[in-house]
Amino acid sequence: MPFYEHTLIARPDLTSQQAQTLGETIAQLIADQGGKVTKTEYWGLRNLAYRVKKNRKGHYLHFNIDAPAAAIQELERTERINEDVLRYLTVRVDALDDGPSPVMLAKASRDERSRRDREFRGEREAKGEREEPRREDRV
Repeated sequence: MPFYEHTLIARPDLTSQQAQTLGETIAQLIADQGGKVTKTEYWGLRNLAYRVKKNRKGHYLHFNIDAPAAAIQELERTERINEDVLRYLTVRVDALDDGPSPVMLAKASRDERSRRDREFRGEREAKGEREEPRREDRV
């Protein structure tokens, strides 16, 4: 069977739990059509580059799918009907990557940097050091 990467953007007024439930529904639809979802990633609520159906944000979900073309056609037909889906994109790939996607790697790196910054600020405060107050005349 061919391999696909599928990314969708859901409405921002959904909760993250509802968005992930939407992902489970999609996985079940693919399974019913004779395929399987090998990886599901929830990328979170992210800003859109431009407004889509009057929305500035959306919940991003990413899937690696191993399914026949008919299953993908049914998936896209269902997403066109679903009001919770703002946009979707399906790309056929030669092989599926089992590791985390670049978006998840960037998110993990950003989280690690912020954790280290919080630890550093905590160490400075424990030593009694304070940050210099910002002066308005400095740029």
